[in-house]
Amino acid sequence: MAGRTAALAAVALGLMGLGAVARLQWPDSAPALDCAPEAVRIRADGVAICGDGLAPSGAQALSLGRRLDLNTATAEELALLPGVGPALARRLVEAREATGRFASWDEVDAVSGVGAAKLQTLQAATSLGAASDAGPVW
Repeated sequence: MAGRTAALAAVALGLMGLGAVARLQWPDSAPALDCAPEAVRIRADGVAICGDGLAPSGAQALSLGRRLDLNTATAEELALLPGVGPALARRLVEAREATGRFASWDEVDAVSGVGAAKLQTLQAATSLGAASDAGPVW
């Protein structure tokens, strides 16, 4: 019994040591690009750069950590958000088109299928204005 305990302890220590080494080798949190997130552009080959190129699409903006503008995002882009899905995304776009735009989060909350949890997700990942003014998603 003591041999088995010692073996398990050795395995546990080995795994902890492996975790420490992996943590030291893990990439740091420094940005890969030297420009503000709203200045990131996408080259024709799909590479994100600072400078000339196209503004990121909704999916690309999300992957770069930027918020979507709820008043301009497509249903396909909104469906990429956690917990939203295609049906709710479609209802959000239909509600927005019916009123012209969302002026407040109360209007978003009134859309069928948006409850407290989904509203928090939408507030974290979208804005009711220009995406470049919204700041990072998470």
